Amino acid sequence: MKHWLPFVKSGPNVAVIRLSGAIGTGGRGSLTDSGLAPLLEKAFKRGKPDAVALEINSPGGSPVQSSLIAARIRRLAAEKDIPVFAFVEDVAASGGYWLASAADEIFADHSSILGSIGVISAGFGANVFLARQGLERRVHTAGTSKSFLDPFQPEKEEDVTRLRRLLDQLHVNFIHQIKERRGDKLADHPDLFTGEVWIGERAQQVGLIDGIGHLDAVMKERFGDKVKFRRYGRSRSLAQRLGLSLVEDALGQIEERAAYARFGL
Repeated sequence: MKHWLPFVKSGPNVAVIRLSGAIGTGGRGSLTDSGLAPLLEKAFKRGKPDAVALEINSPGGSPVQSSLIAARIRRLAAEKDIPVFAFVEDVAASGGYWLASAADEIFADHSSILGSIGVISAGFGANVFLARQGLERRVHTAGTSKSFLDPFQPEKEEDVTRLRRLLDQLHVNFIHQIKERRGDKLADHPDLFTGEVWIGERAQQVGLIDGIGHLDAVMKERFGDKVKFRRYGRSRSLAQRLGLSLVEDALGQIEERAAYARFGL
């Protein structure tokens, strides 16, 4: 009867949010703060959940989008005074681990891949190809840095030096986030912030996770066997449901698969 009475809580419930895919890479299915905002807001506010659980499976992506999403999760958790748990599936690497660090506790499978606390920049150089085809690249700029790392010109030493400086700044931000969130749980390991990845129990030994465990079992252990789960996932657009975005979706999938492939997945 109490299920029908207003303002009467029927029992413990956990909001489950799935965060799967590359982060802010530009593909239609990538994770972005603006795309996830309505989902996160609803999950934290609807039905006064006892906890929010994040199902994470991400190889990383944009450091800015990772930071924005994690910050939104922390803000909502503080506003609603709700604990957050992260459950890693195949991988939470780079920006994916940044998302996991937004949780108060992190759990993973024995075979989950975690870490990769570093920053990467990848591109290509086509200047030799253009020269062989008899093509000449003509670039005119106002400002000495506007042609920075132009892939159609030979790589410049000063550009590489500047890029490394930018990557180092991003790396410092990443390390600060992990140290702030994990604190004394982190082991004093020389490879922790080198971009190295860790699996299962080894990730626990260096402090990247709090334990080995899966969502249902851990939440039932914390809140009882009668805990209810309310799941939230991103809805597909009308174009996606009608199959009208095949080319863009295919390109996004290729880009995402390349990101996962870095971890052998």
